[in-house]
Amino acid sequence: MAHVSILGTGNMGQAIAGLVAGGGSTVELLGENDTATPVTGDVVILAVPYGAVADVVAQRGDQLAGKVVVDITNPLDFETFDSLVVPADGSAAAEIAAALPQSRVLKAFNTTFAATLASGTVGGQQPTTVLIAGDDDDAKSQLAGIITASGLRAVDAGPLRRARELEALGFLQLTLAAGEQVAWTGGFAVVS
Repeated sequence: MAHVSILGTGNMGQAIAGLVAGGGSTVELLGENDTATPVTGDVVILAVPYGAVADVVAQRGDQLAGKVVVDITNPLDFETFDSLVVPADGSAAAEIAAALPQSRVLKAFNTTFAATLASGTVGGQQPTTVLIAGDDDDAKSQLAGIITASGLRAVDAGPLRRARELEALGFLQLTLAAGEQVAWTGGFAVVS
């Protein structure tokens, strides 16, 4: 099994930690005050808001070299809740990959809510689907194995450049939930 480090102890960090542990992998959950604790996981999940990513990369960039780094952020303008704050032809994941050239960066978990990860369902659909984008097939396979071991479904969404579509989908889902058009326990499901 894998050893996973999760940077961020909020709802998503805790939900992902639960599913990782439930799938038999070991997990370390590190909060913002744990900066003296080194990252030991082979897979590192950035479960922090987009605005905190630059600080995490500045503080822990050397520790992330050689690791699979999973970006779960949705780079929303949280003041207006009306746009993404990355260029239209870019993504938060692409920015992270550029800042961490020795890491294998993936985009995942940004199109799911913490409640759907914890319950394993979206609107009664079994199981919750986690979309994964990235340029390293081995890294995607490793993350998919962690996800499927927990009972969820993993779908390869293509190369890292697909992260911009995943972020747009995450943005739409968040704005629908914030506008009470869908529940925080709902969202999009991929059915095949």
